[in-house]
Amino acid sequence: MNLLKALWAYKFFILSSIKTEYRTRFARSKLGFLWMVIQPLAMVVIYSLILSQIMTAKLPGVATQYAYPVYLLSGMVAWTFFAEILNRCLNVFVENANLLKKLSFPKMTLPLIVIGSALVNLFIFLVVMFVVLALLGHTPYHALHWLPLLVLLTLALAVGIGLFFGIINVFIRDVGQLMAIVLQFWFWLTPVVYMVSIIPEKYHALFMLNPMTGIVMGYQNIILYDKAPDLSILIYPAIFATVALTLTIVIYKRAVEEMTDVL
Repeated sequence: MNLLKALWAYKFFILSSIKTEYRTRFARSKLGFLWMVIQPLAMVVIYSLILSQIMTAKLPGVATQYAYPVYLLSGMVAWTFFAEILNRCLNVFVENANLLKKLSFPKMTLPLIVIGSALVNLFIFLVVMFVVLALLGHTPYHALHWLPLLVLLTLALAVGIGLFFGIINVFIRDVGQLMAIVLQFWFWLTPVVYMVSIIPEKYHALFMLNPMTGIVMGYQNIILYDKAPDLSILIYPAIFATVALTLTIVIYKRAVEEMTDVL
């Protein structure tokens, strides 16, 4: 409760930091916020050009001829949001070492700034994505009310894992480098570019151990198939995220007094 009160007292600092971050990022930029969506859209275009003919045949039950690009966009939304928060949480304390040494303020305001910035990025990405989908003649809206649940679940998982290893990264800097490699493998072990259906059935259980698998499939159900996500495959990611957040709170309480000295 004391931490929550302290964070609330610094709410204007958090909001102003998010605004400052955007002003700095897009200073003297002609395209501004569009750069945040150009990279993932470029990846979608590249994968679509290379794999579209192969993967379209694997997407039965989808009327649009742009089934695979829509499939890619659905997964890319989830993965981009997840990876951005996790990557930034990994280094949030290390990158702000000078600030933490010079000023006295709750350290957890820094992850909140990351979360706020990522949510703004996600909102812009979703707006641009639905404009692109409308131009392609695909307008899913029947299950959009499920999207906030998936966003919350993605956020909890990314923050739990990112901050857990972010705190360890303060004391062992190799962790940040290692996690960058892990994320590369993690992306290809998540059905963003390919469908779970093309994987031999005997390996399906192993792929479902990846908490992002169920989450990404949920985004794909909503955006591509225009239907509610399968809640049964979201139970495991929810438990995983809860455990990760709990461990993060425990390790933060133990390490918070020493973090500034180590930095």
